[in-house]
Amino acid sequence: MKKFFNKLRALIPSKRKLMQLYFALLFNANLKGFVSGSIYKGDTKTMCVPGLNCYSCPGAVGACPLGSLQGSFSAGKGAMYYVGGILLLYCIMFGRMICGWLCPFGLIQELVYKIKTPKIKKGPVTRVLSFFKYAILVLFVFIIPIMYAFRDTPLPAFCKYICPAGTIEGGVSLLANKVNDSYFSMLGPLFTWKFLILVSVLVACVFIFRMFCRFVCPLGALYGLFNKFSVFGVKVEESKCTHCNLCKNRCKMDIKKVGDAECISCGDCVDVCPTNAIVWKGLGKKKSLPETVKGNKKARLITRSIACVLMIAILVGSFVYFWNQKEPAVPGTEVGNLCYGAELSRITADGICETDKVDPTKEEKLTIINFWGTWCTPCVAELPFFDQIATEYKDEISVFAVHSFMGVAAAPGYIGEKYPDSDVNFVADFSAGEDGYYTNLGGRGEWPRTLVIDEDGVIVDIIVSALEYEDLKEIVERELSK
Repeated sequence: MKKFFNKLRALIPSKRKLMQLYFALLFNANLKGFVSGSIYKGDTKTMCVPGLNCYSCPGAVGACPLGSLQGSFSAGKGAMYYVGGILLLYCIMFGRMICGWLCPFGLIQELVYKIKTPKIKKGPVTRVLSFFKYAILVLFVFIIPIMYAFRDTPLPAFCKYICPAGTIEGGVSLLANKVNDSYFSMLGPLFTWKFLILVSVLVACVFIFRMFCRFVCPLGALYGLFNKFSVFGVKVEESKCTHCNLCKNRCKMDIKKVGDAECISCGDCVDVCPTNAIVWKGLGKKKSLPETVKGNKKARLITRSIACVLMIAILVGSFVYFWNQKEPAVPGTEVGNLCYGAELSRITADGICETDKVDPTKEEKLTIINFWGTWCTPCVAELPFFDQIATEYKDEISVFAVHSFMGVAAAPGYIGEKYPDSDVNFVADFSAGEDGYYTNLGGRGEWPRTLVIDEDGVIVDIIVSALEYEDLKEIVERELSK
């Protein structure tokens, strides 16, 4: 019976494992993304999460710090200062404690390591290999991206050529959804290379504790440089230390001493120190974790319960928030797509005003875009209805009549004669053929053509035929009532 309970106890995650799982869920709280097979692109994606978590993961609600850092080299000084400042804050506050407690890919490595096989212990060889991640940091995170930034060609080299977290969280997660079956036809040698790296890393992690974290991860290398100065983490009180090396022997990382650049502050060493010489930084002077939890059991239980409830509430709230977020529309020519915008010159009775331009997609209210031409008989026949609707709903909608580039010279005279005081915005297409606004919005020789876009600039209706007043009124009333 005792053996049974010992085995059962071994299956229960440790507090650190629970924290790793919690933050993995929090950083990937967009559960709807896994269902829809799409990537969240909302406002929170401008923030970097602390751990290695791919931007392209369907559930990701924040950006990867490494990907953002590499991208910032080609995005100007503002982006560099912003991303660099966030990373520096993480470094100073937590150092490599992030690797041990907050990194989702660190959790994946540790779970894989639990597979029962003979394990490769640390030694002189692994300690030498631990320096390899600094070479990766310098070459793939700084030198190559900066070189390409000077050519105005962004290249996040580590993300593109190495990162296994991106492959499993982004690539594999997206490909696993049937919605993205068409992506398979776009896969090439680069994905094959990265998939081989992923498989190699995961297989190696079965036998070597946190293989990627110890030998390859440039984010861990960067955080490790700040371990000595970070606000939180572990350190040794030399006055209590007997140099028994129990902590060093217990640790699975390639540390030379507790709290050095290889330490992930997992806390295993705290439990084995016979003199309580290993303490948690940031918890008060000369107070180890065991000492801080002694005393009033009731107060400790209440504090932990409150913290637990708050954390669960934040996680559930995040799930609900991101589940209810509208998917941002993408540019296109179909209903549901974000309507392409363009600066179009106004047409008045005096001519085409090249200095007076307007974008129909920037009105921030229901907008009707009608493509017409003075040479198009159905277009001319329906134009009075657009004029009537524009006057009747002038405070609630905007109506744009985009004259074809063909025959546009006749438009000013016609508008001056027929619609001198109209509430319709008469504008001119800027080009014919494939470069014209008509063509960009899906027009292929059908006249007249009308698009209806909502206040967010999303196409809600496309009509390829002449319209009567009743048709227009019905469309307007339907959209305004939503």
